[in-house]
Amino acid sequence: MTSLNRVIVPLRILIVLVFAGLVVAQVMSLPGEFMQQAREAPELGPVPWILLAFSILEVLCVQVVLVCIWRLLSLIRADRIFSAKSFAWVDVMTWTIVAAWVMLFGVAAWLMTVFLTTPELRDPGNGVVLTGLVLIGGVVVLVVVVLRALLHQAAAMRSDLEEVI
Repeated sequence: MTSLNRVIVPLRILIVLVFAGLVVAQVMSLPGEFMQQAREAPELGPVPWILLAFSILEVLCVQVVLVCIWRLLSLIRADRIFSAKSFAWVDVMTWTIVAAWVMLFGVAAWLMTVFLTTPELRDPGNGVVLTGLVLIGGVVVLVVVVLRALLHQAAAMRSDLEEVI
């Protein structure tokens, strides 16, 4: 377990730093950026405000995932990663990532229509970046689902081994 502690402690420190940075982004950086964008480009209408809400919700999803990882690290440290509690945290994390991807997909689809109907925003790079983000998000969702299934298989194997012993 000491080799895991060498990883868990620095990982927890990084989680705290990332979480704190995300809180600063949610409270100060994102609202300030989108408010400035709304003032400088009133022709965009509600776009900056919708993007602000979307950004804050996406950051919230990342924060939920970080909390789940923190709790899973606690279960790993206590050698209880194959318990029902860990499955609950993994399920919360999985559904949060799915929700974040669905929001990303919806906002990307909406933005594509905005880009197509607003001449000053017609840039093929926007569509390429949005499509890439949606595809990467889909990969992350599927990887997490596979890892969740592997955890369930490992728990079943451990249970079988404990019965044999």
